[in-house]
Amino acid sequence: MQTERLERFVAATVDECCGGDVTERRRELEGFAAVAEERTDSRDVNALRALADDTRYRIVRLLAAAGEELCVCEFAPLLSVSESAVSHALGDLTDAGLLTRRKDGRWRYYGPTPRARALLAALDETHGGER
Repeated sequence: MQTERLERFVAATVDECCGGDVTERRRELEGFAAVAEERTDSRDVNALRALADDTRYRIVRLLAAAGEELCVCEFAPLLSVSESAVSHALGDLTDAGLLTRRKDGRWRYYGPTPRARALLAALDETHGGER
């Protein structure tokens, strides 16, 4: 079904947009789709989903800027959100592999993982120094 739909679409538009052999173009598009599928990793999707929330994104930015672990008690006043929201966000970020968590007595300390730092650096690069 998917192939038929793609074939109809390509047949209807290939001459308009890029000219050429419909069958060859379909094979080429299917090749692109196979490469994209092969490179799709659920861990990447989960990390990006975790960063899509403003509070979670700000937590990762805050930790990267701090350059050190921060105690769970330090986030709520800095972010103007409830302790419950902070706790939930920290859990999501840890589950997504973007934060480390260390328990010391009754307190938990969080820091960014190398992956979180790399994602922030990649985002910063897209701004071309405009910050």
